[in-house]
Amino acid sequence: MDAEKTPVDVLLIEDNLNDIEITRRALERGMVKNHLTVARDGEEALALLARRGGAEPLPSLILLDLNLPKISGHDVLRKIRATPRLHRIPVIVLTASTRAEDVAEAYDLGVNTFITKPVRFKDFLRVITTIQEYWIATATLPPETGV
Repeated sequence: MDAEKTPVDVLLIEDNLNDIEITRRALERGMVKNHLTVARDGEEALALLARRGGAEPLPSLILLDLNLPKISGHDVLRKIRATPRLHRIPVIVLTASTRAEDVAEAYDLGVNTFITKPVRFKDFLRVITTIQEYWIATATLPPETGV
């Protein structure tokens, strides 16, 4: 991992306080600096994304739960992929769902990765660490579109 890599802005769209805290702790342990913003429901996430850009950068990576209050994760993903200035942002679905229909719909809508949240704490921590190692420390994330 390259500890000198530019800090990454991560948007976590999640309503479960325990999952938010586990994600925050796992990302803080990582070797790459990042800034985590949390939206607690789909409506808050879309409002945040609508305000971002320019002086306040768009997130470089989005971690998205599907089972959200107000606006579902699928609808948030649909809106992200339909918005030119957002459509390049990698989105990782991180959800409790194991339903084949949810997996298929997420990929049809353009998700980059679908991960079912493990139940055990240490397994969930490992998943977040793996996401960070690949998506933050290894992968080259796309630039903002400027649209």
